[in-house]
Amino acid sequence: KHAMRRKKRPEEKREESPKNEHQSPKTNFLRRMLFRFLLIAIAVYIVKTRIPSGGILASSKEKIGKRTFSVPCSKDYDKKYKICSPARCGRAIMDGLIEPAEVVALKALVQKGMSLGGSSGGPTILDLHSGALTKGNNFVDVYKLAEAEGMSPILTADDQEVYRNVKEKIKKAIGEEFGVDSAQLYLTKPTFFSRMTSLPAKTLHDEYWHPHVDKVTYGSFYYTSLLYLSDYGTDFTGGRFVFIDSDGNKTVEPTTGRLSFFTSGSENVHRVEKVRSGTRFALTVAFTCERDQAISEPKQK
Repeated sequence: KHAMRRKKRPEEKREESPKNEHQSPKTNFLRRMLFRFLLIAIAVYIVKTRIPSGGILASSKEKIGKRTFSVPCSKDYDKKYKICSPARCGRAIMDGLIEPAEVVALKALVQKGMSLGGSSGGPTILDLHSGALTKGNNFVDVYKLAEAEGMSPILTADDQEVYRNVKEKIKKAIGEEFGVDSAQLYLTKPTFFSRMTSLPAKTLHDEYWHPHVDKVTYGSFYYTSLLYLSDYGTDFTGGRFVFIDSDGNKTVEPTTGRLSFFTSGSENVHRVEKVRSGTRFALTVAFTCERDQAISEPKQK
């Protein structure tokens, strides 16, 4: 009996040990490889969608679907409008949200309107809502000026439709990104087209390159967006958009059709570099939570 027990024990070990010694390391190896693959995939996704490289949030040499960057919210937002104030704060850049045909139509519209004016220094501004157009060191009414010059209407029905559709797309994107109901957002002033060149500033108001906070500068702003209508490095040099953070600047390089938007509080101090050459076109679209600060759709006067 003792001999039989001694024979069985080695046999039992030989049957069990191959399973544990051969299969377990293979399983662990596969698990480690899968885990590493997942880590690499997550890292690539983060790099491509969230983390800027070398201080560049979006380069003019790349096309991106959407890239976001979160920052802690400031206390600049009125608690009375909690339902509309940002649930989270930050910045976002999107290529492709606005259709190429819409961008072309907007570029033609701003060029037509600005053909009647032009700043003597600094940016030229065209506000379709108020009709204000920079001419020299002053503002004129672009609608009245066009009529006096015998021009066709500055703002056609087709232009109005494009402008409205673009505005609605931007408003929806802002609502989704910052966790608010876009129905609670109202277009506010100033919402305007800008043309920047290398002309030197004539007055203090021409100096657009100073750091500022939109909520402080304009009061009614809760969300700011910029739709670029020209290309950095091709149509102009300089003129990049720069967020100023404690850990270093974060830069957006404009390209035609690129949309950049952000919460307007002091969490997003920013400036625009001086344009060194060429011409930079952009459309600034701003939204508020305050109904009494809303502006109506632009109409040909």
